[in-house]
Amino acid sequence: MDYKIRTATRKELDIAVEWAAKEGWNPGLHDADTFYLTDTQGYYFGFLGEEPIASISAVAYDQKFGFMGFYIVKPEYRGKGYGLQIWNEALKHLPTQNISLDGVAAQQENYKKSGFKLAYGNIRYEGKGSDDKLDDKNIVSLSQVQFDQLVSYDNQVFPTERRLFLQNWIMQPESLSVAFINERNILGYGTVRKCRVGFKVGPLFADNETIADALFFKLKSSVGGQESIFLDVPEVNKTAVKLADSYKMKPMFQTARMYTKEQPKNDLNKIFGVTTFELG
Repeated sequence: MDYKIRTATRKELDIAVEWAAKEGWNPGLHDADTFYLTDTQGYYFGFLGEEPIASISAVAYDQKFGFMGFYIVKPEYRGKGYGLQIWNEALKHLPTQNISLDGVAAQQENYKKSGFKLAYGNIRYEGKGSDDKLDDKNIVSLSQVQFDQLVSYDNQVFPTERRLFLQNWIMQPESLSVAFINERNILGYGTVRKCRVGFKVGPLFADNETIADALFFKLKSSVGGQESIFLDVPEVNKTAVKLADSYKMKPMFQTARMYTKEQPKNDLNKIFGVTTFELG
């Protein structure tokens, strides 16, 4: 039976999200809309006949930076070369970009064969929300912040401008996005969103630990004390690891942040929570 690869439709992306859930990656309930709109040509499926058996994303933020994710082959079809074929096809979509990914440990050596180099590890932490409330006059809804101001702050932390992504990400259903403001300047911001299990905080960007702590507390208290909450932390930011430890969060698993070109110069000390392992 012929194996055919083509770009995925928005509806087919839901299949990849379902596969990701089965892999234990715990995707957000409403992530797919934002993912797809960021690059409608950046998602691929491999088919045997009419059956989808493999998926991958290769999202181009612009001509300089791209991110790969959703690299999944259905278990019964693994080890047969279908994954490598869809991988090579997806790479063609990012011919000029510095490509990044968050790879599971088992695949790191394979990624190196395609030119990816290890930059650092990310750790997923799990904890609990909170029923406690603490008003902080410096923390406001992102809807009260000028969007260009948000994009400008995000540019300090993310490798490239992602205006289209942010427009949709911060407006997800079942989510909360807030910023820490001082004299009208953004000193940090974060989003918490509903996932298959509990809630994820991401991104959590802040100028320092005190601001990150205030934002994180606001976000975790918005979901209630009975809910699980997850935070993906760059292990090289020791202050971020300390923050997760201070809330008695437990490490679940680790990924490897890798790049095909140089590691971007964005300030890792401001990254207390990665936006998403699927799109960076």
